[in-house]
Amino acid sequence: MPPMHYATGGDLLVAVLRELGVDTVFGIVSVHNLPLVEAVDRELRFVPVRHEATAVNAADAYGRARGSLGCALTSTGTGAGNAAGSLVEALSAGTSVLHITGQVESEFLGSGRGFIHETKDQLGMLRAVSAYAETVPSTEAAGHILREAARTALTDPGGPASVEWPVDLQYAAQTDSSSPVTETPLPFPADGEDGELAAARALLASAERPLIWAGGGATRARAELAELLHVTGAGLLSSNSGRGSVPEDHPQVIGNFATTPAARALLADADVLLTVGTHFRSNETADYGLELPAAHIQIDIDADAIGRVYPARHALRGHAPEVLAALLPHARPADPDWTRRVAAVRADVRATLHDNIGPQAAICDAIRAALPREAVVARDVTIPSSSWGNRLLEMYDPRDNVFPRGGGIGQGLGMGIGAALARPDAPTVVLAGDGGLAVHLGELLTLAQERPRLTLVVFNDGGYGVLRNMQDRYSERRSGVDLATPDFELLARACGLAYALIAAEEHAEPVISHAVASDGPTLVEVDLARLGPMKNPFTPPVKIPGQ
Repeated sequence: MPPMHYATGGDLLVAVLRELGVDTVFGIVSVHNLPLVEAVDRELRFVPVRHEATAVNAADAYGRARGSLGCALTSTGTGAGNAAGSLVEALSAGTSVLHITGQVESEFLGSGRGFIHETKDQLGMLRAVSAYAETVPSTEAAGHILREAARTALTDPGGPASVEWPVDLQYAAQTDSSSPVTETPLPFPADGEDGELAAARALLASAERPLIWAGGGATRARAELAELLHVTGAGLLSSNSGRGSVPEDHPQVIGNFATTPAARALLADADVLLTVGTHFRSNETADYGLELPAAHIQIDIDADAIGRVYPARHALRGHAPEVLAALLPHARPADPDWTRRVAAVRADVRATLHDNIGPQAAICDAIRAALPREAVVARDVTIPSSSWGNRLLEMYDPRDNVFPRGGGIGQGLGMGIGAALARPDAPTVVLAGDGGLAVHLGELLTLAQERPRLTLVVFNDGGYGVLRNMQDRYSERRSGVDLATPDFELLARACGLAYALIAAEEHAEPVISHAVASDGPTLVEVDLARLGPMKNPFTPPVKIPGQ
């Protein structure tokens, strides 16, 4: 391409983001990223969050909700360090985030003088938590590095890409001759895999009791997966990351219930299991204690993931749409009794969970009834999310299913803000606990300032309920789980947010429907002490040594 010239690095960044379809950037302004922030704020939308971790979480969810890329701007040193935890989340989830952090002037880079905002081996830290990390070495290289970072973030298996940019090079005029971002497809079948494909086709063609397990890698193969269900009559289990790959009101979608007794019985009787892009996380396999059929066909773009947790009889490395398309002509209908059994299991696991969560079922029902079919539900790590938000609350599109896949607490509100600004024409609901919300309480001010269509449902039990339940079950005392909780009504008023309270089941429908219909943000507090307990206290699916 002929060289393009830009007055500053900020102008170059804006041009690259426009190529990528990014219109909103999340971050915190600093002396070491000022040219970038000023250009973005002038030409696009800059959202000034209150913490760098939130900048990455919001950019992450912005990309998830749009099925594209999100961008975060942070300062160097402590600012980049603050972002690292949220980069771990994006790396765990394989989500497409372009993280740009400032850096000290190139003259002093690596000098160890203690220049303001300087830190030891910042690039090494970023490489540890990113799929790609690089330093801009010159004004001629900046465009290439930005696009290479975006290309890595967008190409499966994805992940965050970090660029550190010395501030003197941000202020300087830029010359850019790099090419626009394109994805490089992975060919399928790859060399030497024709035999595996033929064997997998034969196994699938012989199946009378097939099951499919959709992970995060299945979300780009929605049409092929739906067609495979139609042709075979198979049941579909999912990881949390794969939810919505086929709409969860489909009669063959069992969903994220693999460890329930009814689903375990199905797995025991299945004669073929086809897994698509799932990494079998410990919390979704009962710490790897879940038993899978020996006749296992595993599809994954990551060669290292195949057979890492469960043995695969046939390993198919490739992009899920292409691999499923290659298998589809060889699929055959299952035994009709098997398809009927799948539907019965689907109904059973949902009815059982709905009954077990007691009064919280009214909130789950009210959220689903109030939301349009495609609307984001962002969830922090909290009991309502872990028990029913990740399972019972139906998802119809994977872009609507936003949650911290790495399990870090406190990220839900930032993710909800990013998703809501990505999809301003639809409402967003955030499920958070009082403990998780307190991690980034300052983002209530971001919510008040930006005023998206976001309903923040805060489940208030006065602390870390899931760990409290674990200690009550396995220990003789509580440690670190009972926390001071603010008066959420006063807090909402101080931040200029609308407020509502759910203290009984009959409050759920009118409160949720009114909040979701609002044009701006609402904080809804759920008083769990007054609402009433679940039938069985929820504890996470982790092993306690000696118990």
